[in-house]
Amino acid sequence: MKIGVVGAGKMGGNMAHRWQRGGAEVLVFDRSAEARRALAGIEPAKIFSTLEEIVAALPTPRLLWLMLPTGKPTEQTIDELHERLAPGDLVVDGANAHYRDSQRHATLLGERGVGFVDAGVSGGIWGLENGYGLMLGGDAAAIDRVMPLAKILAPSPDKGLVHCGPVGAGHFAKMVHNGIEYGLMQAYAEGFALLAARPDLELPLAEIAEAWCHGTVIRSWLLELTADVLKDRESLSSVSATVADSGEGRWTAQEAIDLGIPTPVITAALLSRFSSQDRGAFANRLLAMLRNAFGGHAIPRQ
Repeated sequence: MKIGVVGAGKMGGNMAHRWQRGGAEVLVFDRSAEARRALAGIEPAKIFSTLEEIVAALPTPRLLWLMLPTGKPTEQTIDELHERLAPGDLVVDGANAHYRDSQRHATLLGERGVGFVDAGVSGGIWGLENGYGLMLGGDAAAIDRVMPLAKILAPSPDKGLVHCGPVGAGHFAKMVHNGIEYGLMQAYAEGFALLAARPDLELPLAEIAEAWCHGTVIRSWLLELTADVLKDRESLSSVSATVADSGEGRWTAQEAIDLGIPTPVITAALLSRFSSQDRGAFANRLLAMLRNAFGGHAIPRQ
C-alpha cells in the first residue's frame, strides 16, 4: 500500500507514523518547512516540499489523505488537486471539515473522475499509540479502497471504524460527535467545580475522578483525562479560564436549529465557551448597571 499524506501537523504526522508502522509506504507533503523537518524521523517516508512533487511521485491510481485546517488551506489544496489528479485517483479528507463542504468537494473532484471520501477522525494526539476512531463517508468502491488503511489507523481492525453512508456522512457524524464532546466536557467541568467549592469537606478531586473511571455509569476516557489534570492542581490554577471553540460545536448547534431538533446541553456548552472568551462581558456589565439602577445594588469594579 502506498499513500500520500497532505498536511504534516501533529495529527497528520502521527497518522503517517501509524501507517508506516502498519507496513504502508508513506509519502508526505506540507507547505511548512518546519512541519517537514518535524517528520524527518519517519523512515522510510518520503517528504516533499510541493504538492506537484507528491502527486508526481505517487503511482496511479493515486490515493491522497488530507489533514489540513478547514477553510482556505483545504479549499486551495482541493482546487490544485482538481487540476492535477486523473480519473481513478482518490482523495480522503480526514480533517474536521463541514459536511456540506465535503459534498461540494466530492462534486468538484468527480468532474475529473476523482473519488472522494470524508473521514471523521477522533483520537487527538493519543491516536498514534491507541488508534483513531474513524467515521467514513463515500460510495462502496471508494470505502473498500480506503479500508485497509483505515484498519491500520483504528484501535483494532474490527473496532472503532464505521462506514456512515454516502459522501458527507462521515463528517456529519464527526460533527455531532464533537458536539456531544462539548456537552460531556462541560458536565465534568461543572461537576468538579461544585466539588471544589466545598473545601471544608477536603474532597480529594483527583482520587474521586480516578475512582469514577471504574464501574460507574459516567466513566469515560474524558474522565480519565480529567483525573490526570486534577492530580496537578497548581498547574490548573495557572491556566487562563478561556476555552476556545474550533467550529464543530457551532456547526452542530446550527444544524440542530435548522432541523428543529432540541439540543439544549450541546448548545449550552457552546455558549459557555463563548462566555469564557469574554463575549458576555458587555451583557454582564449592563446587568450590573441595571441592578444598581432599580435596586441600588453595589457595582463591582475591576
